[in-house]
Amino acid sequence: MSDVLRVELRDQIAVLTLDRPERLNAVGTETVNRLTQALNDIRDNDDVRAVVLAGAGRAFSAGADIGEIESCTAPGQFRAFVGRLTDAYALLEDFPKPSVAAVHGFAFGGGLELALACDLRVAERGTRLGLPEMKLGVLPGAGGTQRLPRLLPPAIAKQMILTGEPIDAERAWQLGLVNELAEPGGALAAAEKLAAGLAAGAPLALAAGKRLIDHGLGMDLTTAIAYERETVTVLFSTEDRAEGLKAFRDRRPGEFRGV
Repeated sequence: MSDVLRVELRDQIAVLTLDRPERLNAVGTETVNRLTQALNDIRDNDDVRAVVLAGAGRAFSAGADIGEIESCTAPGQFRAFVGRLTDAYALLEDFPKPSVAAVHGFAFGGGLELALACDLRVAERGTRLGLPEMKLGVLPGAGGTQRLPRLLPPAIAKQMILTGEPIDAERAWQLGLVNELAEPGGALAAAEKLAAGLAAGAPLALAAGKRLIDHGLGMDLTTAIAYERETVTVLFSTEDRAEGLKAFRDRRPGEFRGV
C-alpha cells in the first residue's frame, strides 16, 4: 500500500498528512483505508492525546478522487465508494481523541467534508472552502449536506451547497466554521499549537466532552442535561479529577493519565 497518508507522532499529537500532492490530495479508497488504519492504530496509544489532519503540497484537498468516481459504471459502485468515505469520516468524527484540521490553499468537496468531520479547524488566510458538487450535477455525498448546516447558519449552508460557490477562510471564521485563522504557511503550526492545548487536558474528560456535545445536540434539552449529569458524575470518580483539583490547589498544570 503506497504512502498516501503520512503519520508522524510529535509529542502527544499524531499528525496525519494527506500525501498525494500531485493529485491535490484527492481522497479515494486508498486514502480512506489508510486513514482508517491510522486511526485504529492510535486509538489505544496512550502517548497520543490529539490528532492533526493536514495536506501536503499547495492545498488541503481538492475533494473526492474524480478518476475513481468516473470508474464507477453503476449506481451501486458509486454508493460503495461514497460509503467508504462516509465510514472513514464517521470514524474520525466519533474518535475519542480530539482532532484539528489544518487547512490551506483550498478544501473542496470530499476534502471539505473531511475537515468537517474534525472537531476543530484552522485555516490560512485566503484559503477557499466549498462544496462544488452542484456544478457537476450532483450533491455532496460524504456528510456535507448534513454536517455543514450543523456548523453554519442553515441559509449560508444552503447557499454554499445549492450554488456550489466557495467562501474564503476569513468569511468562514466570521461564521464560526473555522476556529482560528493563520497566516499563509502557518496552518499546520497553528493547528499543532491548538492540538497541544487539547492534549494537555484529561483524556477521559476530553472524550466525554466530545460525546456530550455531539450526541446531546440530537436530544431534547431535558434529556441532554440528564446525560450531562450522569457523565460528569462518572468523571468525578476518576483519578484525573482528583489530580486536577490537587493541581489547581498547587497552582500547577495537571498531570493527567486517563484514569
